[in-house]
Amino acid sequence: MVDVDVVTVKLAEILDRLERIRLHCPADAEALATDRDALERVSFNLILAVQAALDVASHVIADEAWPPAATLAESFVRLHERQVISAQTLAGVRPAASLRNILTQMYSTVDPAKVHLAATVGLAELERFAEEVGTWVRERVLGEEDATAAPDEPATEG
Repeated sequence: MVDVDVVTVKLAEILDRLERIRLHCPADAEALATDRDALERVSFNLILAVQAALDVASHVIADEAWPPAATLAESFVRLHERQVISAQTLAGVRPAASLRNILTQMYSTVDPAKVHLAATVGLAELERFAEEVGTWVRERVLGEEDATAAPDEPATEG
């Protein structure tokens, strides 16, 4: 069974990293390319946000005893196969695993325009990932009836 505390901490970490990215990301890619400190802060927080999402995926897969993923990107596929995340979310987060690899392995040659795109458009994908996994945990693991309600809102009956 999924350790809810582990998943909750990791989902909170994703959201925290996304806020840090927003805080340090300039409005356009050119500004990011010329501001080395901002580029490093944004890239670092992107790496950690994606890694936290991959950690969540790996944790859920292992705890549910699902077939292991052969690659990082396949971890997200496995969550989609088990209806933890939607096809739309899969399409959005699957490339994040590749970006994480690029950022960690070839940091000095990373295209700032790609980092900027991920730091603007891509953040919504990671937010949706965190939301969908959180909903799945509340529905499947905790057994809440209305898992779409905000955490401090009471579930409503339909």
